[in-house]
Amino acid sequence: MFKRFAILIFCGFLSLSNQAQDFGGGIILGLSTSQVGGDNLAGFYKAGLLIGGFANKSISEKLSFQMEMTYIQKGSNNPNMNDYEHANHLKQDISSSYIEVPLLLQYHQNNKLNIEGGLQAAYLINAYYNDLYGEMSNDISPFISYDIGLLLGLDYKYSEHISLNTRISNSILPIGAEDYENQTSYNSSKKGKYNTVLSFALHYNF
Repeated sequence: MFKRFAILIFCGFLSLSNQAQDFGGGIILGLSTSQVGGDNLAGFYKAGLLIGGFANKSISEKLSFQMEMTYIQKGSNNPNMNDYEHANHLKQDISSSYIEVPLLLQYHQNNKLNIEGGLQAAYLINAYYNDLYGEMSNDISPFISYDIGLLLGLDYKYSEHISLNTRISNSILPIGAEDYENQTSYNSSKKGKYNTVLSFALHYNF
């Protein structure tokens, strides 16, 4: 339901961008590096693909609103997963992919630099744990079907059509199904698992 609604809204927004002078749009191509807070693995070792499109509208001389729809890969990676000697102490890593819809407010610091922040909602396509012996079955649905988060980023206009974008985002709700089955208080040391993503992308503006 969320995926269909998001696609419908984005297509409508993109069609407006081709008809109105104060609308714009383009495509996104980049990489994500991520970790999952709460999985006992630290570091942005998980690399993934980031690809999609965007449409934006000028609000004022200094502000604009941007809506995006992207395919993004998230998760965590254990760099010692193949260390059979210490297999009993290894942590499972996570692979996940989402259709994500960021909603951004952009502040135009100058003609070259935009500061952006906003909310993102993502629909889970696929996710599973990896262990020493390969992919674990995802029949038990260990992850919930959505990911809601906040993001902050910088967008640098490199040329008339190309801008360089970097962002950091973080889930505001736990992503693991077991995080809701075994709920604990906010002050507990076990607060669940959260996606944290650093992304680096090229934005091509039509």
